[in-house]
Amino acid sequence: MEDEKKKILVTGASGGIGRAICLAAAKKGYYVIAHYNRGKEKAEETLRLIKDAGGKGELIQFDVLDREGCREKMNALLLSHGALWGIVSNAGINKDQTFAGLEGQDWDSVVHTSLDGFYNVLQPLTLAMCRKKKGRIIAISSVSGITGNRGQTNYSAAKAGLIGACKALAVELASRNITVNAVAPGLIETEMLKDAPVETLLASVPMKRMGKPEDVANLVTFLLSEEAGYITRQVISVNGGII
Repeated sequence: MEDEKKKILVTGASGGIGRAICLAAAKKGYYVIAHYNRGKEKAEETLRLIKDAGGKGELIQFDVLDREGCREKMNALLLSHGALWGIVSNAGINKDQTFAGLEGQDWDSVVHTSLDGFYNVLQPLTLAMCRKKKGRIIAISSVSGITGNRGQTNYSAAKAGLIGACKALAVELASRNITVNAVAPGLIETEMLKDAPVETLLASVPMKRMGKPEDVANLVTFLLSEEAGYITRQVISVNGGII
């Protein structure tokens, strides 16, 4: 790979799916810029694992909700690294509750983290990618954004919004040889599911088991590759067969 292709930014890299994506990408030779906001210790562990595996990378700290702060950090990133080859928009949160009991701040925080985070990080970086006429953008959505889940009106709205954003952006950037895709995980073994009724949820999974973060990461690293250059505007599920 040429030097510029080795540089990718992964938001929400402290643990779970984000960490797995960082490690898988590092093993493929990418220079990984791993983002965190408050989870510094977990992010440092991610970077240590990258280096232990023979990979290269660095940490970057910012709040995806801070638009001006993001712009400053992204501009600094462009100055130090130039146009990135890939951006993985993975930062997201969930605050599950039935709609009747859903507080306004829980709607706002979930929706804004996914959608404002997508805009605040990507918008300052996109023009440089267009000038290079090459690159990969991947957003981590969810099965919830496709099918909707009980108690996740806010999360489903946020993740469905990401899908719409990816489809529109893919059309804009296709002529620049930049692909934009969404990955929609199902039940994946992460902290996000620690309090979920897993046995009940597995009844809807034909494979009758949860996936691993690495299952998502392997797809993301393929979508980052040269071989995925004709795949864009797609939503690809990693969910064990959920319809």
